[in-house]
Amino acid sequence: MEYEPVIGLEVHAQLLTKTKIFCGCSTRFGEAPNSNTCPVCLGMPGVLPVLNKKVVEYAMKMAIATHCRVNGTSTWARKNYFYPDLPKGYQITQFAHPIAEAGYVDVEIDGAKKRIGITRIHMEEDAGKSIHDESSPSSYVDLNRAGVPLIEIVSEPDMRNTDEAVHYLRRLHEILVYLEICDGNMEEGSFRCDANVSLRPKGQLKLGTRSELKNMNSFRNVQHALEYEIQRQRAILEKGGRVVQETRLWDVPQGVTHSMRGKEEAHDYRYFPEPDLVPVVISDTWKEEIENTLPELPMEKRERFVEQYGIPSYDAGVLTASRDLADYYEETARLCGKPKTASNWVMGDFLAYLNEEKLEITESPVTPQRLVDLIDMIEDGTISGKIAKEVFEDMWESGKNPREIVEKRGLVQITDTAELEKIVEEVLEANQKQLEQYRSGKNQLFGFFVGQTMKATRGKANPKIVNELLEKKLSIL
Repeated sequence: MEYEPVIGLEVHAQLLTKTKIFCGCSTRFGEAPNSNTCPVCLGMPGVLPVLNKKVVEYAMKMAIATHCRVNGTSTWARKNYFYPDLPKGYQITQFAHPIAEAGYVDVEIDGAKKRIGITRIHMEEDAGKSIHDESSPSSYVDLNRAGVPLIEIVSEPDMRNTDEAVHYLRRLHEILVYLEICDGNMEEGSFRCDANVSLRPKGQLKLGTRSELKNMNSFRNVQHALEYEIQRQRAILEKGGRVVQETRLWDVPQGVTHSMRGKEEAHDYRYFPEPDLVPVVISDTWKEEIENTLPELPMEKRERFVEQYGIPSYDAGVLTASRDLADYYEETARLCGKPKTASNWVMGDFLAYLNEEKLEITESPVTPQRLVDLIDMIEDGTISGKIAKEVFEDMWESGKNPREIVEKRGLVQITDTAELEKIVEEVLEANQKQLEQYRSGKNQLFGFFVGQTMKATRGKANPKIVNELLEKKLSIL
């Protein structure tokens, strides 16, 4: 029997507010354990939560960007469970009436678009963190993260393979980062994903028994965990067995999932209305104000780049990976008027140096104007493309203007035909063996002579003139 995977994702995104969701404690990552805490986030008796307005605005931004219906009224609930890192013994979240519902995102895979539904987006507080000492039978609790604001984005079970799941996850990630409401750092836990996966006979509408997968802190781990779990469930079903509903942990070193606990249902958490918080009421005016602050989103920007600048879809995909990179490219293309040339330089040398030194776009020592100055020098024949790469390296290290570097280092391109003709003759004279082979029909040696000429001029010769001179000389020999 052929089985079909059914995948749904639950994504938790930590919001980039300066303070926590219900108190004024800092949300800074990496502080000393339990230093960013107060009686409210520690769950002390008699304290009351006060909602951070910015959390609601950020949640609305994501809801609007993903085509969700923003509910005029949403309410809070207590989700009860008992972990050492949950100081109150319950988590304040949204349950029956979330802030947003019924949205979608479109993903593109191999040129084909697919729409994946979003069931709901709700706001909630994060729990603390348990730290286990491997050298002794001890565990510690750090409550700095307790009360940090999250939104949970719950998808419909619309994904049918791991590629769709990872594309959807990447799409959510880039939207959150473009909106500047989440830094998207998976290693630090500010973008986390749980996956629900089940199998059913192909063509059957009824869903199979699902497993929930946890502990996946990278896109690659999500894909590998889903692939393993699909294979595990398929093997059970093909042997006539029954899949058990449970939560499973992804073991990164072993590349397998392990049973963690039986899968909880909503009634296991004993949800009930949060008595200390009033409902969140969102007016049409407030929603419209938030909608007007949204930037152009990545997929729309990608499509515009292809149409406006005439660059390939691949280029547009790379260049819109972040808002800062897209802005850098657009400024470069605008200043030089050569979108494809600008794309080649930004995607090539610029990104290579940036990644090598692990710098942000805003930290680049080469501004769009300086890059355009370099491109202009290639276009007007002042320097060759090869020399330009040397100049770019110098620009990156020194931050100087390319014209200043070229003049100081004497890198101006040789365009004097008589001078280059003399060098070409010297190259041919010095390579008699290769010249004889060329005469006997080995035409591929033409590139060898070009290379030797460029080497003799330390890359400063105009390649077009060199090619023309060699063609002329070799045709009469």
